[in-house]
Amino acid sequence: MAATILPILYRIRPFHTEAHLFEVELSVREPDPDGQRFTLPAWIPGSYMIREFARHIVRIEARCGRRPIAVQKLDKQTWRAEPCAATLVVRYQVYAFDLSVRGAHLDASHGFFNGCSVFLRVEGQAERPCRVKIDAPRGAAYRRWRIATAMPPAGGRTGGFGAYSAADYDELIDHPVEMGEFSRVSFRAHGVLHEVAITGRHDADLGRIARDLKQLAEHHIDFFGRPAPMRRYVFLVTALGEGYGGLEHRASTALLCSRHDLPLVDGSQAQEERYRTFLGLASHEYFHTWNVKRIKPAAFSPYDLSKENYTRLLWAFEGITSYYDDLALVRLGMMSREQYLKGVARTMTAVQRGSGRLKQSLAESSFDAWIKFYRQDENAPNAIVSYYAKGALVALALDLTVRKASGGRRSLDDVMRALWREYGRNGRGVAEDEVERLAERVTGVRLRRFFDRAVRGTEDLPWEPLLRSFGIRLSVSAAQSQSDRGGAKPPDDAPERAALGARVDAAGAELKLTQVFDDGAAQAAGLSAGDTLIALDGLRLTPSNWEQVLGRYRPGAVVRASAFRRDELIERRMRLRAAPRDTCYLWLDDRAGRVERQRLDAWLNRTGSLAHHERSS
Repeated sequence: MAATILPILYRIRPFHTEAHLFEVELSVREPDPDGQRFTLPAWIPGSYMIREFARHIVRIEARCGRRPIAVQKLDKQTWRAEPCAATLVVRYQVYAFDLSVRGAHLDASHGFFNGCSVFLRVEGQAERPCRVKIDAPRGAAYRRWRIATAMPPAGGRTGGFGAYSAADYDELIDHPVEMGEFSRVSFRAHGVLHEVAITGRHDADLGRIARDLKQLAEHHIDFFGRPAPMRRYVFLVTALGEGYGGLEHRASTALLCSRHDLPLVDGSQAQEERYRTFLGLASHEYFHTWNVKRIKPAAFSPYDLSKENYTRLLWAFEGITSYYDDLALVRLGMMSREQYLKGVARTMTAVQRGSGRLKQSLAESSFDAWIKFYRQDENAPNAIVSYYAKGALVALALDLTVRKASGGRRSLDDVMRALWREYGRNGRGVAEDEVERLAERVTGVRLRRFFDRAVRGTEDLPWEPLLRSFGIRLSVSAAQSQSDRGGAKPPDDAPERAALGARVDAAGAELKLTQVFDDGAAQAAGLSAGDTLIALDGLRLTPSNWEQVLGRYRPGAVVRASAFRRDELIERRMRLRAAPRDTCYLWLDDRAGRVERQRLDAWLNRTGSLAHHERSS
């Protein structure tokens, strides 16, 4: 008879909400006889930076049966309990005040945690099943609190405090938990139960959210093919005054949004645009259910959460997902083609405005995410490129290139489905060169030169002829103001204007140079990020007037710039330069031919995106 595998037992409760403390009790019934080791992850999958979650453990103690025993810390995230021949119980407290999608947060209004930040891993026993008892906080003020999580309940009903189960430690930490009083709505998408739990004050139209997310979920499930890879899915939404972010999990996502991004029963057009931001975020994280949670780099198979896991493929997992998030909205009719092109143009502008794109390739950006992308400083635009933003643009260029070269018979859609069939379904990790090799094999298009330029190189892509072949016009011109992010068709005959070559942000009543761009007027004059700009030619500058004062000058004019650097007044002679041509505008070409319009329809219509998939299913 096979030996019974005893599960690892966890118990977590809000211990002191005012002090933001969770208490966790961990029971190991078969501890290592030489002394059991425990570790806490240093990072969380989906957010590629070492976060040192162990720094939030404020006290830890252990007992063997009823006898207290010593716990020794071995390094920044590892502890060892002295040898124990009975059940080993470790109790510790975790400080939880990270209001994000990555860690843990607890106060009198709600509690939230990712397993990476609260559950110690039992070394040598991580493959064992886990059972978690989630306790409610004590006190009448919390009597209406409940639970939202995709973790399966171990008996009892979903949504209540009590016991939950996971097949192993990796699954345990992949089910975030929300507790408190929240709005809840549910729907079924192709038979899969989906729940939406919204924490925070809001006046959202829950019925509309359910209807729209149902369409999105069914679209993504159809895209990769039924059945869906999860039996139940939960959107954990935290609504704030302002906020934005998301983190994917195998059967859920944690989303942070502004309450103003959620739809009202009678919302304005401006509110509708904000709601599309929320839908795009939800679409992005839901697409990750396939692309990164199951189709993943070989470097993540399995994850080593104690240190950096390097891959040059993050552009394919985050960038391609960023491409498909809004593309799903336009294919579903939740976003017009004009609105979609406006968003693409703004992404182009964001990439174009950083000279880092000419220094760091997408492959390098992916590899260095741990030390550069997630740790950006004032020099970031001059040094790095985003594998999200440029990755999305490269995915777009790859899709259009394949569609054009194959006469519309193949697309990036086919590549993603092949990745799902050959890697996602069976859990095989994707080798560093496999996205390129598989793309060539599936599409029949030679793509080596494309990948050399777009992924391994730093040249700008030849956008104008590619977009024109799909009936889209591109214009690149100077921004009309600091707030001009590009978008729709540009204004005619915009006059040339002078620019500082710096990002200027209001700091109270002052103007702070937050970023100084390469080869701009400010850098040439010796101004630096952190300087407070106070005057040009003796005229005081304020957050409300500085663009008007600057507008008095033409490119080439020489001005006296007065600024404070720390507490020292400095003056610099600055020759103003023309605002760079880095602002992109996209619009539909009214004079496009029949072939171009057919290509556009096949790309942006839902029926066209699924046609080849349905024929091969």
